[in-house]
Amino acid sequence: MGTAGAESVQESGFQLPAPELREIVDAPALPSLSFSPQRDKILFLKRSSLLPLVELARPEEKLASAKIDVKCNGKSRMPFFTGIGIHRLLPDDSLGPEKEVHGYPDGAKINFVSWSPDGKRIAFSVRVDEEDNVSSCKLRVWIADAETGEAKPLFESPDICLNAVFGSFVWVNNSTLLIFTIPLSRRDPPKKTMVPLGPKIQSNEQKNIIISRMTDNLLKDEYDESLFDYYTTAQLVLGSLDGTAKDFGTPAVYTTVEPSPDQKYVLITSIHRPYSYKVPCARFSQKVQVWTTDGKLVRELCDLPPAEDIPVCYNSVREGMRSISWRADKPSTLYWYVIVFDMVEAQDRGDANVEVSPRDIIYTQPAEPAEGEKPEILHKLDLRFRSVSWCDDSLALVNETWYKTSQTRTWLVCPGSKDVAPRVLFDRVFENVYSDPGSPMMTRTSTGTNVIAKIKKENDEQIYILLNGRGFTPEGNIPFLDLFDINTGSKERIWESNREKYFETAVALVFGQGEEDINLNQLKILTSKESKTEITQYHILSWPLKKSSQITNFPHPYPTLASLQKEMIKYQRKDGVPLTATLYLPPGYDQSKDGPLPCLFWAYPEDYKSKDAAGQVRGSPNEFSGMTPTSSLIFLARRFAVLAGPSIPIIGEGDKLPNDRFVEQLVSSAEAAVEEVVRRGVADPSRIAVGGHSYGAFMTAHLLAHAPHLFCCGIARSGSYNKTLTPFGFQTEFRTLWEATNVYTEMSPITHANKIKKPILIIHGEVDDKVGLFPMQAERFFDALKGHGALSRLVLLPFEHHVYAARENVMHVIWETDRWLQKYCLSNTSDGKCGA
Repeated sequence: MGTAGAESVQESGFQLPAPELREIVDAPALPSLSFSPQRDKILFLKRSSLLPLVELARPEEKLASAKIDVKCNGKSRMPFFTGIGIHRLLPDDSLGPEKEVHGYPDGAKINFVSWSPDGKRIAFSVRVDEEDNVSSCKLRVWIADAETGEAKPLFESPDICLNAVFGSFVWVNNSTLLIFTIPLSRRDPPKKTMVPLGPKIQSNEQKNIIISRMTDNLLKDEYDESLFDYYTTAQLVLGSLDGTAKDFGTPAVYTTVEPSPDQKYVLITSIHRPYSYKVPCARFSQKVQVWTTDGKLVRELCDLPPAEDIPVCYNSVREGMRSISWRADKPSTLYWYVIVFDMVEAQDRGDANVEVSPRDIIYTQPAEPAEGEKPEILHKLDLRFRSVSWCDDSLALVNETWYKTSQTRTWLVCPGSKDVAPRVLFDRVFENVYSDPGSPMMTRTSTGTNVIAKIKKENDEQIYILLNGRGFTPEGNIPFLDLFDINTGSKERIWESNREKYFETAVALVFGQGEEDINLNQLKILTSKESKTEITQYHILSWPLKKSSQITNFPHPYPTLASLQKEMIKYQRKDGVPLTATLYLPPGYDQSKDGPLPCLFWAYPEDYKSKDAAGQVRGSPNEFSGMTPTSSLIFLARRFAVLAGPSIPIIGEGDKLPNDRFVEQLVSSAEAAVEEVVRRGVADPSRIAVGGHSYGAFMTAHLLAHAPHLFCCGIARSGSYNKTLTPFGFQTEFRTLWEATNVYTEMSPITHANKIKKPILIIHGEVDDKVGLFPMQAERFFDALKGHGALSRLVLLPFEHHVYAARENVMHVIWETDRWLQKYCLSNTSDGKCGA
């Protein structure tokens, strides 16, 4: 095994890894697929896997947790498409030749691709960066003909541009879009006063209890407020295909717009002053209104105050109307859960710590109710409302969950009849994945909404729905489709994935739009199919013969690893908990000839409330070995064995909480995994490295401190190392620092820095602003390590947040990781020797 690509550490600037690693990082990304509403065409949305660093370096404002690209007035760092291909789905379930959408400028960055309801046109935004033309950096709306692919700007005027901070556009009907635009009256951004007018003051003299996890980028002063207004204020515009534009309402900070299924109304949400300096913009004062699609205000549903006092506890929510939306099965009927003021309010006032029954109430009401007409109660819930899937007046499925008990419950309700009592379909512990019955498959209506598909069988008057399940089993995931009788609860398995070689999943129904029930013998399903070494391809599966027709032929993205070896392995922790991991070995590896390999152990701990749930198998041995540009699997190309995703369950049964025995269970899980790969003879016990990202980096630091006999070095990417900096909770820990001081201290790797003697590489995004994961975490941990003479290295990646996105940075991360592994794992130099 060579050391090419692991150049001298003294070299400055960005480095490139060895060619065999570089080739994998630069592997082309698979296109995203988008079906037309009529399911007769498919878009192939082409993209690059990584952004150039210049994209991350664009000017950015961070205001109330909104990250804004000030040049294009949209979300910063938006991934974009580089091209659109149109394919017709032919009667024999094959794809016709590709037609490229054309007419937009070369090098354009494409976002917000959206079909018109009739499937005849495609709307999207275009951004072209020209340094000498500031207006070209803005986002403009384009329209393409779905038959010819010819595209042109919706508006002739280059001055009508998107304000895409919170929204973009929606189709109101086949010929009109409602568009978030930058107000034409907007001038230059506000300028900050160089000399402050006074100190920054925050006060809690009222002794309110205001608890929040550490959030960065909140508004701090009046300048921030004015800057927030400047970039987020939008003018809604009705844009017609003939190029005309008509203002809709007045400028405001709009966040969402949702047309009703019958295209007569629009549900509009906006936020407004007074702004809060204590919470992000998602918790600002919020107004929800109903308008007609021609721009007349119908009524205001609610105007909620800032949500500054939501308890830091799972399942706690803001008070007031929440999740307001349209019923997908009705022309213009609203639904929401919980309401305040003169109607029944949130029974627990949003506080999950309060024991009440019922806890949530779901309401429905027409967009324009008759005078004096009150909202109707659809259902009362004892847990926290999660979602509702609509079908018709005889069927809707309501889901509720509760984190503390891991309970999830699905109710069958009859929205059109108060005489039919709701009944429970499924009531289970969501940690018990083997009990997961699946989710209902949806079909598209003629109004463009998605409702639960009803299935009919020949000579059978019963009504069925299709449950699409991930199929967790002790042998791995075996996805399935069950025909479910909603009256009796009986199931018939009509399809499941191949068990021997392939991993298949049901993606979506391929069926014409309409409200008619689907005959089982006419069923068509879009499926994906892959194997350990064959990349995902899409197929059309047709009943009654269940004929499968492949419609894509994507090439293998990394042919040098096409013959890698993959195995799902099972073993036990010393306390009897069954564990699993996926073991990858390089192409051509022969244990009898090649012997033990250097090994990279890459993991992420998970919390559980029971040993049974922790020991359940998740994943499939037949899934394709896909790799992101920062994947640990890349190092198979350097002849490393990779143990990916070994189970690291942290269990708290009964009244015990998982983190009370975190270190003990972490070490025990790692020991079991290492012993298993050593027992198999595939891993050299003196050359096993440990690594992870985020909570996996936190894990890495702990294992080097508490299990130095297992690993020769570590790679910690974007981790948190001092839990006392997030004193109101972290991950699934809901106790505060003052309630569980010992837990916070023991779980902070920085308090164990004196125990870390093995080489550790710390990598972090220089502008990471994820809660509890600011760059200071890495910097202070590195300082602590240096203070004890630990062999360590800190790399801060310019312009990167929590997930690395720039090609230059990702290449450098792989170079740094490869250098570390070559020097401290493969060669096992300095203090990197296991057991030292």
